[in-house]
Amino acid sequence: MNDMSLTNLQAGKTTVKAEAVDALAGQLRGRVLTENDAPYDEARTIWNGMIDRKPALIVQCAGAADVVNAVRFAAENGLLVAVRGGGHNIAGNAVCDGGLMIDLSPMKSVRVDVATKRAWVEPGATLADVDKETQAFRLVLPTGINSTTGIAGLTLGGGFGWLTRKFGLTLDNLLSVDVVTANGELVRASPTEHRDLFWALRGGGGNFGVVTAFEFQLHELDTQVLAGLVVHPFADAQAVLQQYREALETAPDELTCWAVMRQAPPLPFLPEEWHGKEILVLAMCYSGDIAAGGQATAALRAIGNPIADVVGPSPFVGWQQAFDPLLTPGARNYWKSHDFMELSDTTIGILLEAIRQLPGPECEIFIGHVGGAAGRVAAEETAFPQRSSHFVMNVHARWREPEMDQVCIDWARRLFEAAKPYAAGTAYINFMPADEVDRVETAYGSNYGRLVEVKRRYDPQNLFRMNQNVRPIEERGAA
Repeated sequence: MNDMSLTNLQAGKTTVKAEAVDALAGQLRGRVLTENDAPYDEARTIWNGMIDRKPALIVQCAGAADVVNAVRFAAENGLLVAVRGGGHNIAGNAVCDGGLMIDLSPMKSVRVDVATKRAWVEPGATLADVDKETQAFRLVLPTGINSTTGIAGLTLGGGFGWLTRKFGLTLDNLLSVDVVTANGELVRASPTEHRDLFWALRGGGGNFGVVTAFEFQLHELDTQVLAGLVVHPFADAQAVLQQYREALETAPDELTCWAVMRQAPPLPFLPEEWHGKEILVLAMCYSGDIAAGGQATAALRAIGNPIADVVGPSPFVGWQQAFDPLLTPGARNYWKSHDFMELSDTTIGILLEAIRQLPGPECEIFIGHVGGAAGRVAAEETAFPQRSSHFVMNVHARWREPEMDQVCIDWARRLFEAAKPYAAGTAYINFMPADEVDRVETAYGSNYGRLVEVKRRYDPQNLFRMNQNVRPIEERGAA
């Protein structure tokens, strides 16, 4: 191997001796990849097909010691660093150009302690990995709705889905973490150890270190839930959404119902004449007794005159994977997101107008139903501050052809701007694209100042900057 020129933290180049790279490789249980290695292209490819970056080095880690060595190597050489868990982040921060990529995807262990209802999870695990292991013991961790998502990024940024209202955000169920800080030290952060770091990691994203293990509290949940879809004609969408918001006013914590608006995919239970036409879908899950779920979902299922109603008992693990076929890797994606306290008639009108202007068959808007247990946590208890919103909107532009980039991105941005006056003002960092760096401080609200202080203490050089970045106090306001 020859000497290498790598991107540094000043956006310049640093020459790293071949002997130093060889020495790093010799310390690892995992491996170092360069662009000359056959697995390199697969390792640098992530979920969002718009991201095409080429790290100079990829360190594929087999355990915590590999992460320590990779972080120390980066810090000693002042290198630009990206950290990959599941590689699902919309902004593409898992990959950098010319720097060092720390790849955690080989670290997939999930261990459950049935007696204490706890799980220890490595950062390369996906939601499917976690679900399959925990549900084998009729236990569960509340996570997201796409099973190929990585547990690490989801947790550090928040984590909400079908069980959030019953059991809280994913980060609300975090008991401790093992984390490698910017100086290459492996520490345990918990309510009693490095408490400020533990506070910041619960919502602060990848700003403060590389987590090598998560300890979670699990909850009892039968392997069967009441879940499924009710599909409505788009022509009825305004009335359906108005009745939807009313029905949710009295919904128990066990019930979650999301609204999705898009062109109908060729689902087997939809009449063929509806394929490709605009629809509104109510996707619901009741995480409790099936009979009680029937009563709890009755008001939602009685709305309007649906095209199809396929709500019924379902394996929870299967329901967690129900949307995977619509979210496969490789497509080009751009998201815009708002939190809402309520769905006003004006907001509903803005959403419907955007659906009438859909730029492509894979573009959609979904409204996530949150609150419940997650809303009963004080805003200052974790770094994640937006506890009072009832809905999260994700404008999901998704397409295949590069020449469609601008029309799809513009569609998402127009809807975002139109809805802004009616939004709560907070933001979910896991849904923020790369061009929303100016929104980070607002997203954290009154918690931002404390995050800056923790960042200054644990990462004063901003080594971990490939994220929705919280800058150290001396860098705040810098480019």
